[in-house]
Amino acid sequence: MVYAKPPFGGPEQVLNYLGRYTHRVAISNHRLLDIDHGKVSFRYKDYRHQARQKTLTLEADEFIRRLLLHVLPEGFQRLRHYGFLSHRYRSAKLALCRRLLGVASTDLAPRPDKLDFRDLYEKLTGKSLRECPVCHAGRMVAIAVLPAAGRAPPLSMS
Repeated sequence: MVYAKPPFGGPEQVLNYLGRYTHRVAISNHRLLDIDHGKVSFRYKDYRHQARQKTLTLEADEFIRRLLLHVLPEGFQRLRHYGFLSHRYRSAKLALCRRLLGVASTDLAPRPDKLDFRDLYEKLTGKSLRECPVCHAGRMVAIAVLPAAGRAPPLSMS
């Protein structure tokens, strides 16, 4: 049995709140102050003293040790989905939820006009992956795909 009140600020506030805890790193870049001579200085809040901002400097080894305490071991998942969000039958269950709630379905099927990664890269950076990086005039054309090192080439079925 779960008791849940409606959120005061709406669903966006709930998602922002949960997102800060489920998708954050142990320490953000803006808290790192200095890295010098094998020592790392960073800012933290001291909750024992009215949440004052303080600076702590640690040896790099100790900083990395503490940082790695926040990394999950291999095979562990930070988030797991249950119920209608579980992997199996998710799309069918979400469609049923939308129908029961009277919400319009969003079409997540791939569109034929969808840009590939080269187009997206060019749109984001203004640099083309299709032009020659040396002369900037010629076009790059894939003539072969090499197998990954240490692997046998794929078997031909012909």
